[in-house]
Amino acid sequence: MPITSHRLSDEALELVAARFRVLSEPTRLKLLNLLREHGELNVTEIVAETGYGQANVSKHLIQLLGAGMVARRRDGTSVRYRIADESIFALCELVCAGIEAQLQARQAALAVNS
Repeated sequence: MPITSHRLSDEALELVAARFRVLSEPTRLKLLNLLREHGELNVTEIVAETGYGQANVSKHLIQLLGAGMVARRRDGTSVRYRIADESIFALCELVCAGIEAQLQARQAALAVNS
């Protein structure tokens, strides 16, 4: 993914920072991964899968919905959530690859010093 060569406006930078703030919460990352694995789920199903409380799940889903990362649709009396923006997983893959490389470098350094 190429890095843009132009400068971002203050407004654009604030939007980028807001997206990172949403992704900085481990609970929201877990919910995103769960939806990635299962497709659509309602709050009751998410609570059963995670063990989190209903209010906590709902609060985090609202944050993800507001950021445009998930979408919802009414299904009878319940609301089902799904991933709305798959690009978030490309970002997660980049971060995970960087962390993995960092951990491997630390392990190699420890092996040399042992």
